[in-house]
Amino acid sequence: MQYSRYYTWLLSLFLGILALAFSNYLAAFFFGMFVIGSIDCIQSRHAILRNYPLIGHLRFMLEYIRPEIRQYFLENDEEKIPFSRNQRAMVYSRSKQANDKRGFGSIKAMYGPEGEWLGHSNSPCHPDSSQFRIQVGGPSCLQPYSLSVFNISAMSFGALSPNAIRALNKGAKLGGFAHDTGEGSISAYHREFGGDIIWEIGSGYFGCRNDNGTFSDEKFLAQVGDPQIKMVEIKLSQGAKPGHGGVLPGAKVTAEIAATRGVPIGQDCVSPASHSEFSSPLELMKFIARLRKLSRGKPVGFKLCVGQPWEFFGIAKAMIETGIYPDFIVVDGSEGGTGAAPVEFTDHVGMPLREGLRFVHNTLVGINKRAEIAVGASGKIISGYDIIRAIALGADWCNSARGFMFALGCIQSRSCHTDKCPTGVATQDSARQRALVVPDKAERVFAFHKNTMESLAELIGAAGMMHPNQITPDYLMCRDATGKAISMGVELANIKPGSLLGGVNSFNEKDFPREYGLYWNRASVDKFGLK
Repeated sequence: MQYSRYYTWLLSLFLGILALAFSNYLAAFFFGMFVIGSIDCIQSRHAILRNYPLIGHLRFMLEYIRPEIRQYFLENDEEKIPFSRNQRAMVYSRSKQANDKRGFGSIKAMYGPEGEWLGHSNSPCHPDSSQFRIQVGGPSCLQPYSLSVFNISAMSFGALSPNAIRALNKGAKLGGFAHDTGEGSISAYHREFGGDIIWEIGSGYFGCRNDNGTFSDEKFLAQVGDPQIKMVEIKLSQGAKPGHGGVLPGAKVTAEIAATRGVPIGQDCVSPASHSEFSSPLELMKFIARLRKLSRGKPVGFKLCVGQPWEFFGIAKAMIETGIYPDFIVVDGSEGGTGAAPVEFTDHVGMPLREGLRFVHNTLVGINKRAEIAVGASGKIISGYDIIRAIALGADWCNSARGFMFALGCIQSRSCHTDKCPTGVATQDSARQRALVVPDKAERVFAFHKNTMESLAELIGAAGMMHPNQITPDYLMCRDATGKAISMGVELANIKPGSLLGGVNSFNEKDFPREYGLYWNRASVDKFGLK
């Protein structure tokens, strides 16, 4: 029986011989199978095929369709990998203007360690979701922007298809919210429908770069004057792969992508891991002031996934020393990510959103600048409650990438990096792009935003509030390590306003958490890293 694994292969030869008496086509089929099995036996690449000729292919076939089998037949409704079936169903329903209600009660584990809830009021309100906007722009900003509390997060043309960009921007135009370009710069597809744009500038300076890859004042100035561009965002790092650069292979650098990014056609398009225009917190502040001046006073800020806490403290120290402050900071959680990234970076590098957001909020409170600097949050935010939690942790507004991808029709096939997206969202394959019909998907993007805002209005109204900016951690309850229900305001790290301005020599545990003293003493304004 030790050779039973060869029976299928040999059976194909026997059946081929028998089939000769009935059909040449059937005989050819079985002989073909025998030839494949013979090749399996002599090839040296796959051990499974050498030991199990012919039937070994079944293993590779099942492995290939495993994600689909798991998603459609085995996955639990609440299993988040990375978004649960219930989360996706909610977005699909809201984007299609379908019924998003659920019957027969919650399936959440309310008494589990992740149990949390919003406290409602006996005197509920009826807020108007169209008023859920915030003003972004500090004292040095000459063109402040009224920003929706829910917007499209950074996704580049090149990562997304032209039709996806067009649908997102048209949806943003219809709903009056903002569309972040991602670091791939501003394409013709971003401009086609005139939706508000947040221009993200990464380390490659795409759309505003010299031929050698350095930043170009002239090219930046030529673009930033467009009224469609409302804010400028410097990308320090992103949640999917913080501290890691990227390369778009030359084969994918089409004429359109080359024109958009300002790079040569057919050559590798490199995003370095770090910026060439600044190498320290002090230089970052000067770069912010430079962009603000070139843009004639538009809001300028930066995005980061928090890494080493003392480096962000170094940025805070540089703000104080220079008197230059960003108009906004976007905190990206390490759970974010719409494209491809090295597995170790995705799983083990960078601070998750909740901790990173609270740390940034506390730092700004500690230097008495929280009221002047708006804070955005991104990282698995798709529902009204997700927005409430982020605001309670310290955000002023939220961005969503994958939520709006679901609204476009994304089915979470997790094939963004293969250029074989089945719905035409994350691909440059022209045949696959045709599946995404812009007018229809733009309406869905608009509907998802509108219905999410209405859900947010119902939630904060139930809690007796009229605007999301009234949300504090005290409105939320969570469970501690023992399972006891406590206020999130008690659970979270807090800091006394202005307590970092005097340094940490007069340390008081009532003013800020103990570890903040260690971080502050390590922070340097002259370089990123330790003193």
